[in-house]
Amino acid sequence: MTTLSAAERRAAERIAYDAYLAACPARKLLDRISDKWVSLVLTALADGPRRQSDLARFLAGASQKMLTQTLRALERDGIVDRTVTPTVPIRVDYALTDLGRSLLPVIAAIKGWAESHLAEVECAQLAYDQANREPDAGRRSPGPARDQLAAVRNTG
Repeated sequence: MTTLSAAERRAAERIAYDAYLAACPARKLLDRISDKWVSLVLTALADGPRRQSDLARFLAGASQKMLTQTLRALERDGIVDRTVTPTVPIRVDYALTDLGRSLLPVIAAIKGWAESHLAEVECAQLAYDQANREPDAGRRSPGPARDQLAAVRNTG
């Protein structure tokens, strides 16, 4: 049995956790934390614990099933803690763990980027859609969408 130096162990760990490899466990974790409901649940819990019913009201459009699945997966991953209080009716609260709180700066940065660049992305989508639509009388120019995109880029 060969003894590895610390540098060799770190190199082996980098290879073992390479998200570009199909079998890498980090890829599964990236898939989980990049889910839109995960990011919204994490930011909803940023200010402190919430009941599931409160989360359901706060996260417009989230079905009960999707919210339950998301919370269970986050609890399993150690990102969210579930606390049951034996009252009538039973009270269930969800809160971020230390691990979950460590994700907040990353999620907040992505959320902020999405909110501040939405207009530019929408203009780019419009320009793309216009440029790639079926040609009407041979015209494939993005026309006004390209002007809108230029205006957004110049003001941002």
